[in-house]
This record gives sequence, C-alpha cells and structure tokens, in this order.
Amino acid sequence: MKVKVRIPATSANLGPGFDTLGIALNYYDEYQVEITDSGLEIEVIGEGAADIPKDESNLVFKSLSLVFEKMNETLPGIKLTTTNNIPHGRGMGSSGAAVAGGIMLAAGLLGKQHTLSEQQLLDFATVLEGHPDNVAPALFGGMTIAWTDPDGPHHKQLSVHRGVSPIVMIPPNQMSTKLARSLQPDSVPHEDAVFNLSRSALLVAALISSPELMLPATEDKLHQNYRASAMPETQEIINKLRELGHPAVVSGAGPSVLILEPEPEKRLDIQAFAEKNYPHWQVLMLAVDSKGASVEVHEE
Repeated sequence: MKVKVRIPATSANLGPGFDTLGIALNYYDEYQVEITDSGLEIEVIGEGAADIPKDESNLVFKSLSLVFEKMNETLPGIKLTTTNNIPHGRGMGSSGAAVAGGIMLAAGLLGKQHTLSEQQLLDFATVLEGHPDNVAPALFGGMTIAWTDPDGPHHKQLSVHRGVSPIVMIPPNQMSTKLARSLQPDSVPHEDAVFNLSRSALLVAALISSPELMLPATEDKLHQNYRASAMPETQEIINKLRELGHPAVVSGAGPSVLILEPEPEKRLDIQAFAEKNYPHWQVLMLAVDSKGASVEVHEE
C-alpha cells in the first residue's frame, strides 16, 4: 500500500489577523509513505535535505504516528519520502505542512478502518503545531479563520476573491518563530487592540468580496512593529511597498514578505521592484490554493 499527499504552503496573520487568519498558497510539499515489512526508512529530498532528521523525531513521521496512537492502531513498517519545496524558517508554513502532511498520510493509511472527520484532523494537527492558524489552511485550503475554545480548535474556510494575487518575497536567511514570538509584549495599548480588531474585520471583507480595500485592511499594530528589529530588511521592504500602494505584510513569523495584490496587472511592478532593489530575494508569483491537502491511496 502506498499513500501520496500534496500539502500547500501557507501564510498566517496576513497583517492584522494575528494567530487567527491564514491562507493556502499554490506552492507544495509532496510526501509519500509505503508500507514495508518492518522498521522505518525516511528519505528527504529538496529543502532541508541535509538537516531534517531521518529518524522518529522527523516531524512528518511524528504527526503520522500520533494519529495511529490516537486511533489505537499499530503503525506498520514504513518508508517515508518527503519532497520539500516550501522554504524552511521563512514564514511560509513549512512546519504546518509537515504536521498536516503526516496526519493526511495517516488518514490515507487508515482509510479502511477509520474515516477521520475535519475536526479530528484539525485536533491532531493542533496538538503538534500548538495553534491552528497555519495547519487549518494547509488542511482545508482557501482562507481560514481559526480559533480555540474549551472544546479545542475550530476553523471556518472561506473562498478568496479571484482578484487577489498573492506574491511572496523570500530572503536568503531564516527566522526563528520562537524568537519572533519572544519579541511580542505581554500587553498592548487599548487603542492598538481596537485598531487591529477593525482591520481584521475589514481584511475578511477585502479577501472575500472587496479586494480594493486591501491596503487599509492589511494595516497592523499588534505584532509586526515589535518584530521589526529582528528582520530590518523585511520591514524596509514592507514600508517601501506600502508607500507605493501595495498591501505588503510579514508572512507568518517572517522574514518573508507577503503581498496581497488586489490588481493582478501590478504583479509585474512588484517583481521589477524586487529585481532592482533586492535581487538576493526570491520572488514567487502565486495564487490562493482553494483545495488544501490532497491524498492519493494506491493499493498494491
């Protein structure tokens, strides 16, 4: 038996929607698991091939094995192959993809014994990721609003307006999510909290029906300014792009820059800006992935 999974990159926060809003992007990691007689074999191809562990500490494997444990099933011997395209440590949801991918591999392997609900998938993913804002769009696609309550994590998936054209500028250096979070203050001024509440609500409207409002909708006072000292070039690019009228924000915890361009014809302007001023940054011209994780099961 062989199971293949394709998982999209994601970008969380989207400016004001800190730890709540996320979108799936059409840039993918692909994972495959094949049942073997015994043991564990892991092959890593592409991004992080030299650094990612190839033992039971591998995040894709940990996610896969968690599902088997929670479902009271015995994990067979497997060969796991991960083909990684999503940059690591850049704010594009590489760890969320690994977690979501491992869970979907397990769902494929267990398909005859168990049908996992969307809620179970999100529950399992949040156990390992710690918060649902990246794993929700990775699993379900589109834009997601994620939240938690005493019953656990939840999400609402929404379709993004076809006029929204995401672009990601990726620097050569990584950024630790743990470091980025450590720069957040324990409290913020009341007026900043109210500011972000209004912009988050506006951003949902901009993404699903009114993309012309994207520039004001992506303003933020809750997290980006506090993290700017750790990624000055990121903040410099965001400031310059916003002065030019492009809705640029930090992608996830950074240091990549996400531009939610509402006018597709302006994409080339952003690419020209990057090539002229920041040639050492990679530019990805993307679209919103509307489907999320996809699974293929091959019986042999």
